Amino acid sequence: MPYKSLTLRPGSPFPLGATWDGKGTNFALYSENATGVELCLFDAEGHETRFPLTEQTAFVWHGYLPGIQPGQRYGYRVHGEYAPEKGLRFNPNVVLLDPYAKALDGTEQFDRGVFGYVAGGEDDSQMQEEEQRGAPLGLVVDPMFNWVGDQKPGIPFHQSVIYEAHVKGLTMTHPDVPEELRGTYAGVATPAILDYLRDLGITAIEFLPVHQHVDDPFLLDKGLTNYWGYSTLNFFAPDVRYSAEARKGNPSGAVPEFKNMVRALHDAGIEVILDVVYNHTAEGNHMGPTMSFKGIDNPTYYRLVADDQRFYFDYTGTGNSLNVRHPQTLQLIMDSLRYWVTEMHVDGFRFDLASTLARGLHEVDQLSGFFTIIHQDPIISQVKLIAEPWDVGEGGYQVGNFPVNWAEWNGIYRDDMRSFWKGEGGLASEIGYRITGSSDLYEFNGRKPYASINFVTAHDGFTLRDSVTYEQKHNEANGEGNNDGHNHNITWNCGVEGPTDDPEINRLRGQQMRNFLATLLLGQGTPMILGGDEFGRTQGGNNNAYCQDNDISWYDWEKVDEELLAFTRKLIALRKAHPSLHRRKFFAGRNIRGEDVRDIVWLRFDGAEMSDEDWNNPQTQSLGMFLAGDGLADVDAEGKPLTDDHLLLLLSSSYVDLPFKMPDLGGCGEWDLLLDTSDDGAEEKVAAGGETTLRGRSVKLYRCQVPEKELEKLAEPAEA
Repeated sequence: MPYKSLTLRPGSPFPLGATWDGKGTNFALYSENATGVELCLFDAEGHETRFPLTEQTAFVWHGYLPGIQPGQRYGYRVHGEYAPEKGLRFNPNVVLLDPYAKALDGTEQFDRGVFGYVAGGEDDSQMQEEEQRGAPLGLVVDPMFNWVGDQKPGIPFHQSVIYEAHVKGLTMTHPDVPEELRGTYAGVATPAILDYLRDLGITAIEFLPVHQHVDDPFLLDKGLTNYWGYSTLNFFAPDVRYSAEARKGNPSGAVPEFKNMVRALHDAGIEVILDVVYNHTAEGNHMGPTMSFKGIDNPTYYRLVADDQRFYFDYTGTGNSLNVRHPQTLQLIMDSLRYWVTEMHVDGFRFDLASTLARGLHEVDQLSGFFTIIHQDPIISQVKLIAEPWDVGEGGYQVGNFPVNWAEWNGIYRDDMRSFWKGEGGLASEIGYRITGSSDLYEFNGRKPYASINFVTAHDGFTLRDSVTYEQKHNEANGEGNNDGHNHNITWNCGVEGPTDDPEINRLRGQQMRNFLATLLLGQGTPMILGGDEFGRTQGGNNNAYCQDNDISWYDWEKVDEELLAFTRKLIALRKAHPSLHRRKFFAGRNIRGEDVRDIVWLRFDGAEMSDEDWNNPQTQSLGMFLAGDGLADVDAEGKPLTDDHLLLLLSSSYVDLPFKMPDLGGCGEWDLLLDTSDDGAEEKVAAGGETTLRGRSVKLYRCQVPEKELEKLAEPAEA
């Protein structure tokens, strides 16, 4: 198209970004400190045509070009003062990416220039005079997509089982995923992956970041990449790295490809949760690149140090923090969230380093504008909201302190469970709280057990197999002298560091993995499984594989522990079958009729009830938990009283076998064994008052039916 023949019209300041209306495209960019903005269109050969945007409304620079179609590549040159000490970093020699671009034409190209200052000098004081075209360009997109028939699963939080996964790692080596689709959104949508996830029983997949990110130069220099993707460049565009369409030369095809993946997962009954990184961007600190926000309006988008605005507040350990105190930055975040819900049909978000988003001047504030605007939004307030409740700044560890409507990654659960199964004593009361939904953290502010996202492993740290195989990190492949990653892993290698041929150690490692999975999936709260843990995936002891886009991180589908996989499926099925294992409410000592019911009873291995001395005894390493099937104090979807079998969960982290006396509670005459982590094929019936052997470091789950007379009593209408 001969761009120079086009006449720029005034256009509209809303919506921000590039909006195609079927006849042409409206362009709108926010910058309150710029003195001028040029829209830059690029043809297939990379030739540039510039259009000065002369219209400005409420700090939005805008214009409309008729005839501009989807697929058009564009960027901006923004004019203004280059004065880093004032926080101003305008440089029209740099072509900038639109923060609202819905698709990108590729990835960054550092060799074409991405710096607003003269790189290689002592500081950032000298403005770069040479052309810098290394940032990816935005693409005009066609928003139309056939969502007819798409049904969001709408699974209640308390019935959810979350599976954390990486789009590429999940599919890259799967033999039944076509080679050209491996590592892509389309690969996730194949029957091989959908059937696997459905058969496993998970209800939601939580993807590591899919927003377009940057591969940092220091990683590229070592032959590595930013595999996890926690270095966001754009909050609207699905990353082209994971697009089969982009591989074929159609980068704008990443958008419908992502939508097709979401629809396929929904058809399989699986929700889609995105791990989102709104706390910082890929532009780093004052010596970082200028690709988008920094060159468009640095003081608007970033939190700057007041005394010298060259520098950035860094609550994230990445060089900068987004300025969520500014209305435009809040609008950017909210517009992005709404876009992914309304246009991409995702079901929820996990917010990376969410404490940063909640900071007022410096302190984390539950009444911050970020929380307020989300709670008032009729769209975002209705999806699943999960916080990673910490950042690296002072006072950033906020587990238990996020407001209602928010769930949290419960790092305390992870640490307590790892310590318990490692064999540490003095944890009885902590474990009691953790397996009942952490009421000590969540009940005081009106939240429910499912606000606790329980996990023992996540992408950041050891896998489950590695947590029972290694006590020390082995991150040499990261090229940082094994100095990166956590040192406080709270893991036990069962006697030998790394793989071994010793059958007894391998037996114990398998049992420990089953213990972790059993307590995770049989306790209250919302369980999250790290993808691959269900079949014993290893990273060779690397506990910080953020830069390993290779066999270290990819799922090895040729080495699946089928017994562990079957055990995990069994656990998830048990959880779903028994509402006592996924209660909506904390234990309260009453049933649906309001009658005093011992809905939970804690037991010692000798059959006696736990006393205060037992809870505080550092030698206590075993617990029995009786769950009354008539004590749910809940109703089903039709309003009928919800009941279950009586359940008995026994767990011991002691290395010795224990004779456990079975309780005579709930009218039970006999207890049937449902699960034993020391012998998955075991079958057992034990009379009330009898004994069972609880093997060292093991979990058992039993059931007995609630007597009919008790069920009939519950079904009767309550007296007025």
